[in-house]
Amino acid sequence: MAREGGGLFAGFRVLGRFSGHVPHALRYHGRHREFYLASAVGRSVHTYNVSNALPQDITCLAADRMLIFASYDNILHAFARNKEVVHTYEGHKARIHLLQPFGDHVISVDTDNVLIVWDIQSEEEYLQVDFDKATFAVSAVLHPSTYLNKILLGSEQGSLQLWNIRSNKLLYSFAGWHLAVTTLEQAPAVDVVAVGLVSGHIIIHNIKFDETLMKFQQDWGPITAISFRKADGHPVMAAGSPIGHIALWDLEEKKLMCQMQDAHSTAIAGMSFVPGEPLLITNGADNAIRVWIFDGPGGTGRVLRSRMGHSAPPTKIRYHGQNGEQILSAGQDGTLQSFSTVHEKFNKSLGRGSINKAKSKKKGLKLDTMALPPITVFASEVAHQSDWDGIVACHQGYITCTTWNYQKTSMGAHKLRPEEFSKHKPIDIYATAVDITSCGNFAVIGLSTGRIDVYNMQSGIHRGCYGKERAHDGAIRGVAVDGLNQLIITAGSEGLIKFWKFKTKDLVYSIELSSPPSGILLHRDSGILGIAFDDFSISVLDIETRRIVRTFSGHHGRINDMTFNPDGRWLITSSMDCTIKTWDLPSGCLIDCFLVDSAAVSLTMSPTGDFLASAHVDDLGIYLWSNRSLYSLVSLRPLPSDYEPSVVTRLSTCPVQDLDVAGDEETCDEMIEYVSPEQLGEQLVTLSSLPESRWKNLLSLDVIKKKNKPREPPKVPKSAPFFIPTVPGLIPRYIAPEEENDTQSKVVNLGILAQKSDFYIHLEEALSTNEYTAPLNLLKSLGPSNIEIELRGLAPEGGGSMEVMLSFLRMIGMMLNKKYHFELAQAYLALFLKLHLKILSSETNLLEEVSRLSTQLEETWIHLQTLFNQSLCVLTYMKSALL
Repeated sequence: MAREGGGLFAGFRVLGRFSGHVPHALRYHGRHREFYLASAVGRSVHTYNVSNALPQDITCLAADRMLIFASYDNILHAFARNKEVVHTYEGHKARIHLLQPFGDHVISVDTDNVLIVWDIQSEEEYLQVDFDKATFAVSAVLHPSTYLNKILLGSEQGSLQLWNIRSNKLLYSFAGWHLAVTTLEQAPAVDVVAVGLVSGHIIIHNIKFDETLMKFQQDWGPITAISFRKADGHPVMAAGSPIGHIALWDLEEKKLMCQMQDAHSTAIAGMSFVPGEPLLITNGADNAIRVWIFDGPGGTGRVLRSRMGHSAPPTKIRYHGQNGEQILSAGQDGTLQSFSTVHEKFNKSLGRGSINKAKSKKKGLKLDTMALPPITVFASEVAHQSDWDGIVACHQGYITCTTWNYQKTSMGAHKLRPEEFSKHKPIDIYATAVDITSCGNFAVIGLSTGRIDVYNMQSGIHRGCYGKERAHDGAIRGVAVDGLNQLIITAGSEGLIKFWKFKTKDLVYSIELSSPPSGILLHRDSGILGIAFDDFSISVLDIETRRIVRTFSGHHGRINDMTFNPDGRWLITSSMDCTIKTWDLPSGCLIDCFLVDSAAVSLTMSPTGDFLASAHVDDLGIYLWSNRSLYSLVSLRPLPSDYEPSVVTRLSTCPVQDLDVAGDEETCDEMIEYVSPEQLGEQLVTLSSLPESRWKNLLSLDVIKKKNKPREPPKVPKSAPFFIPTVPGLIPRYIAPEEENDTQSKVVNLGILAQKSDFYIHLEEALSTNEYTAPLNLLKSLGPSNIEIELRGLAPEGGGSMEVMLSFLRMIGMMLNKKYHFELAQAYLALFLKLHLKILSSETNLLEEVSRLSTQLEETWIHLQTLFNQSLCVLTYMKSALL
């Protein structure tokens, strides 16, 4: 199984996908007493709740009262509880294109003209019928109401056949109308069926007597779907067409009642009247599901509610605001939409750009000559978005930039273009880049001629331009304003990056690049500018020092988009080579790379850092990738130069489960938590990992004890409870019965005072073996008070000896030689000198050892002091140089 993402990003789900070319299915849940709509979206079935994904895109969909049936290629699946695949039916040799649930059975027909009746529970074939394509190519299936064990089949030749599938007999053949049957639908009356033909005719036919009751015709091409209004007293039939129109017919009057033109921008895939309700549900390949309510005069319907995304692939996506919950998306269908990462009900459509909104409304979608071309680039800010427009957008091959209002979900009040082009529209001059200031007051627009203009967002007034005539000699490839409106950075196709004063519009600095830039992106908080080049390389420029600080190469196609993570540490890039790469800026390394089956045309990272969103070539959805470093251990080590990225499987519209697959186990082996060794290197001075409380206060223990001394001695309780005596130390240990003192005896046992401790014994052994690891480890495990008791016991008056004191000093010498536990060596030696200074001064052997230690200490400290001074000097210089 392919992993859903690279090491750093895991596939989560897809936004903005609601419908496809497959007709929807409407099912009634008896126990819930609710209707559920099932719609095929890619590999998933949406039932508003969402199913698990199938391996390929769904091509056919149907539902009964218990299950939802969905097929891809030649395999049929049954979903239960709207989610889980509970049955799989395999037996077809060709792609399934018709489905019909039939009691305890389900009927499927493939493109080779083979009809199979399946037993739902056992998953076995009940019956298989092969039809001759030349004489009867099955194009529609229907189970007529009250016709037990019988199905009605329509053909491309125009004839119809009624079969008994229990006895496998052809009961009757209908001559038909010599035109291909596209759809069959049961009318509310028993024995009556509506037959949709390829010519646009609808035949209301009585199959009991083989009589045509009435005939209708629409002029919009073949009938794609038929539905009858049921159980609410209105004899109405709706018919769908390939161009998105709906015709409503009055069956009593036998005439056209009304037309709903442009209900969808593509063919009507499915239509269903909700029984007992004045509601019609439609879906189409334009990625929209609409519920129409018929409560107005004239019998026409209005949209009650809808779910819709882009009908053509999105080209630019950007997160809007700082909460990471809205993604603005501009599509090739000319619309600007906002998709919520929280819930579909928060989605918004800001509509389509128009030269004149009033005229556009009159003409309708199909004849609209006022529509603006699709948006190519846009910028948005939430500051002041409730006061005036907060989004500014460039349109493909168009000089005028439009403003948009997020709060009103519509196109804004202003159209921004230079005054000399207010009367006429030039053909060869167009807007190429745009940015909006962080305060939301100004829009900066770059043109293909190299000109850059500033406009006020509130009034739409032109506030000046950069340069005498134009800012660059070539077309503007990118503009960016810093977070404080101090600088504006522009990139031109001639290969220059220019820095301008925002207010005075003076040129501050110019940088010549090695190759023409294809785009720039500024991370305002850190002042880091990402530059993508036409030679597929990427550079990172620090706008404070105005120097290129990083250069990356590795893409083998045009860089489509870039995005920074919130702290500016990662730069994520997408390219036409179908890779998405993550570059770590501090280390200058590639830390993540994965392949997608369709190149990502746009990328945006959530301001909260939890998701990366991507839009892809020829794909209507917006893909969300979760940042795995937020919730699991991810290795951020540089990828090797010969790293081969794996292809990521396409995401589904439902959130994926984090599965433990073999591939993940392999990567986890590389990501085992790093355990630091005690000594990093022989030349390095290493500190211990012990807390400060274990060594810092060793010299102040007498002061601490005085402070903590109780004001009055503790009172003995009348009936003391029984406690098991323990040995003092960090790890509680119980005293063995033979070690327990007789508390009743008043005689002091002098032998106990002379008893040797474990630390004492280890130091004695080390005199002969010269191994001081054991006594050091024992001392590290003790608390401050116990350390003082052990060191006091080394002197002769405490039961020790001169040899053991010498051994302790050698242990300190070993620590200084190996340069590890440096702070412990200082603390232990300081306490030892404080306790035994008189004895040390009178013993020559000990004096010699102490003088050797003094020399060692001085050499180590001088080396350390030099390094500290060096680091302090560099830090001071860096601070002052940037001021």
